[in-house]
Amino acid sequence: MFRPLSIFIGTRYTRAKRRNRFVSFISMTSMIGLALGVLAMIVVLSVMNGFQREMSNRILGMVPHATVVGVKPIDDWRPVADAAMKNPEVTAAVPFTEMDGMLSYKGSMQPIQISGIDPAQEGKVSIVTQHIVQGKLDDLKPGEFGVVLGDITARRFRLAVGDKITLIVPEASTAPGGITPRLQRLNVVGIFKVGAELDGTMGLVHMADAAAIQHWEPNQVQSVRLAVKDLYAAPQVSQQIVAGLGADYKADDWTHTQGSLFSAMKMEKTMIGLLLLMIVAVAAFNIIATLIMVVNDKGADIAILRTIGATPRQIMAIFMVQGTVIGIVGTLIGGVLGVIAALNVSELVGWMERVSGQHIFSSDVYFVSNLPSELQGADVALICGAGFVLSFLATLYPAYRAAKIQPAHALRYS
Repeated sequence: MFRPLSIFIGTRYTRAKRRNRFVSFISMTSMIGLALGVLAMIVVLSVMNGFQREMSNRILGMVPHATVVGVKPIDDWRPVADAAMKNPEVTAAVPFTEMDGMLSYKGSMQPIQISGIDPAQEGKVSIVTQHIVQGKLDDLKPGEFGVVLGDITARRFRLAVGDKITLIVPEASTAPGGITPRLQRLNVVGIFKVGAELDGTMGLVHMADAAAIQHWEPNQVQSVRLAVKDLYAAPQVSQQIVAGLGADYKADDWTHTQGSLFSAMKMEKTMIGLLLLMIVAVAAFNIIATLIMVVNDKGADIAILRTIGATPRQIMAIFMVQGTVIGIVGTLIGGVLGVIAALNVSELVGWMERVSGQHIFSSDVYFVSNLPSELQGADVALICGAGFVLSFLATLYPAYRAAKIQPAHALRYS
């Protein structure tokens, strides 16, 4: 089969055993370093994708995707929900009230965000029903002032189902200070644990009790909570719905409350990816040192090829092929091993925990009890592409030097 001269000789140099074993060792080291750099990038970015997925599922499964908020308390939320459901992006619409306050228990206090919900419909827009560890969400009855608290809050106050806790909420008044505290005794009827910061900042009460705390009518709510198909379309969807309802309503969405967290995670992934890319770059540019030594080692061969008619461009292509082959093989090996490792990293960590008897990710310390991983094809393609490009760029200077060798000078000192 016909092959161009540069490809034939370049691949032959890659396969052949060299007289200079040190050059061969450096070449192998460059290949292994590139493979390890690619492997590390794939595994680390897959783990970061997994953490981002877990946090998205847990946090955005608890907080509203979007809300249609009334300028004043909404007397009948159903027409608003019906209007929202006409939008094809909306999957559910339920009543919702939110207020900030402080929890007080035996002299200890902490801030809390209380959500007034309809227990019968909350499962349509929230994952809380799947994460109740004590009690039941259905135990929230109107008029009984029950509350479902997060696991972190319950452990901080040493609460269990049946205990009572005091909620302090601010109330506007004509007093000189303008605001006076109002106290409400709540009965703990359940505890949830989603494995996120919300376990220490959120509490759930019945929407009728939330209305009573704020001196509204029992059927009045603050807003209608929406669940949407595409989380990143929530701002546009809520604005469209509000535009059709009129000036008595305004839109809110998760980007206002949780957007900074996900922006920080995205920035963190980008920066760690760039740092790991430096490892790949160092390994790729080791190919420069390898090829420079190969050029010095093959000076006589280059002179002979020039003498029998090889052009400088062909000489340059020979060493570009050799360096590129090293880069491609190292990148492919690292890519294959990285994909295998990313797909099995959770099982590997679990095996290490069983062997060592130690919990690497304890649920008491971290929000997750295992190491999540999500392999994305775009990441693998980007990493391998970067490895290929860096490897190719690393061949240019040594190949250029090889093309500039003068045959007479090389043969004189060979």
